[in-house]
Amino acid sequence: MTPTDLPLVAPERRISGIRPLKVLHHFGKLVEDKEDTEQVFHIIEATKGKRSHEQARDFILSPEGQRFLAEGQDIPAMLDDHDRWADCGENSVAQRYIAFMKREGLSAAGLVAESHKWAPPESLPRDLTQWYFDRLRDTHDLFHVLTGYGRDALGEAALLGFSYSQNHNKGLLFIAYAGARQIAKVSGTKAPLFRAVREGQRNGRAAAKIAHQDIAALMREDIDEARARLGIAKPVIYRECLRILESEGNVREELTLGGAEAA
Repeated sequence: MTPTDLPLVAPERRISGIRPLKVLHHFGKLVEDKEDTEQVFHIIEATKGKRSHEQARDFILSPEGQRFLAEGQDIPAMLDDHDRWADCGENSVAQRYIAFMKREGLSAAGLVAESHKWAPPESLPRDLTQWYFDRLRDTHDLFHVLTGYGRDALGEAALLGFSYSQNHNKGLLFIAYAGARQIAKVSGTKAPLFRAVREGQRNGRAAAKIAHQDIAALMREDIDEARARLGIAKPVIYRECLRILESEGNVREELTLGGAEAA
C-alpha cells in the first residue's frame, strides 16, 4: 500500500487531548536524561489536540501536500544520504545540516529509531495523518540548523517554543517552559530563559512552516537565503542567554535539565 492509498484518518485514530499526569511522569524521566528522546514522543502523544490534527488535514489536502504524497519521498533516507549533497555549496542548507549532524553524532534514521521505541510502526494508525506527523519528526534536526538553536538544554527548549508555533502541540510548549524552569533551578542563572522560549515562539509564528517545504529543494538553497525566504529571525535572546550562562561559569555543553556543571 502506497501513502496515497491510505485513508486521511484511520477509524482507530483517537485524539488524546491533554493527559497531565502522563506528561509529568515522562517529563520527570526527561529531566533525568535530556538525551532520552523517547520521553519527548510520549509527551507529544499525550497532548495532541484537535488543532494538530486539523493542521495535518489541511496540509495533506493542499496542492503541496498532495504533490509530496505522490512523490513518496523518504525524508530520513534523503537527509542521511550525504553523497547526494556533495555538489552543494559550503553555505548551503545541506552542507550546514551535514556538519551539524556529524558534530552532534546524529542521523535522521536515529531519530526515527528513537520514535519507534515509544511506538513501533505496527502499533500506529495507518493513515495520512501519521504520514504528516512523521514528517514533523523527520524535519526536527533541520529546524535546529535553520533556526540557529543548539542542542544544549536551552537551545532545545527554545526550539520547542518555535516548533509549538509551527505545529500547535501543547506538549512542546510544556516541555519548553518546564525545561527553562529546570535550567534556572539547577544553574541559578540570571539569564532571561523564559524570554528565550517566548522569542522561539514568536520566531516560529512569524516563519513559514518548515515541515511544509520541499525538503529536497530547501537543502540546496543557500542557508542565509533560505532563512530570509522563510522569514526565520535570528535567536538574539537565546544567544544572549548563552553569553550570560557562560559568564556565570556554566558550560554550554554540560548544561542539562538535570544539572549544570561549572566550568
